[in-house]
Amino acid sequence: MNTSEMITKLCEEKNVSLSELARRIGQTPQNLGKKLKRDTVTLDELMQIADALDSKYIQSFITKDGIQVSIDSVSKECTVFKEDVCTN
Repeated sequence: MNTSEMITKLCEEKNVSLSELARRIGQTPQNLGKKLKRDTVTLDELMQIADALDSKYIQSFITKDGIQVSIDSVSKECTVFKEDVCTN
């Protein structure tokens, strides 16, 4: 499943059309549709989409030794977790 498919599925679950989502994030339905078709939605747009759909978006890298580097739509800050220690 790619990002565009995830966005479409989330809209279905939230009973929000893609046209309505586009309006909520300040884009035209045509512009959002093109981005979804090309799968070129930016990180900033993903965070806007999460906010518009009353959801939380999290993007993470997790290394084999347990280091996690994440950003989420609530804090909008990069966070590093290592061995139960959190730093910003």
